Amino acid sequence: MLRIFMVVTMLASGTLTSQLPEFAQQYRQRLGGAIDALEQVLADFKDDAETFGLTVPEAIARQKTSSDPFIQARGVSMETADLRLTNLRSQKADFEAAGSFERILILLKSPDRDLTQATAEDYVPAIPVTPAGLVSAGIGAAGGFLIIWFLSSILRMTRRRAVS
Repeated sequence: MLRIFMVVTMLASGTLTSQLPEFAQQYRQRLGGAIDALEQVLADFKDDAETFGLTVPEAIARQKTSSDPFIQARGVSMETADLRLTNLRSQKADFEAAGSFERILILLKSPDRDLTQATAEDYVPAIPVTPAGLVSAGIGAAGGFLIIWFLSSILRMTRRRAVS
């Protein structure tokens, strides 16, 4: 019975981790779209600021110090959008310079919360036929094996002590 449970666990964990490269790929595709959208928003904001003789930082500072709470909130949101754009551009550059295994680590290290959630909502699983997918599946299967082996070892020791 334990062997069947171990095989099922290995299959489940291997299948789950085999999807990491595909999730990273779908995340990367959305990353470009998110960058394009933020660039457009910030370009429009820059144009508006320049119309009034302001730089982007000056326009944001003016909004944040406004007596109108709505305008203050817009200043904060524009500042947040600018920071997010910087982070997404940096992540895109990291993805472009990385190999398939490194892309998984980049995604796990500093995912954009909104982008990760949107990717997860529309995620389409794929069969792991790439080297990264197969290795990820193997790592997951090995992890499942080790967890079950460890738990069964503890259970055997507990039973031996109870019998003694």
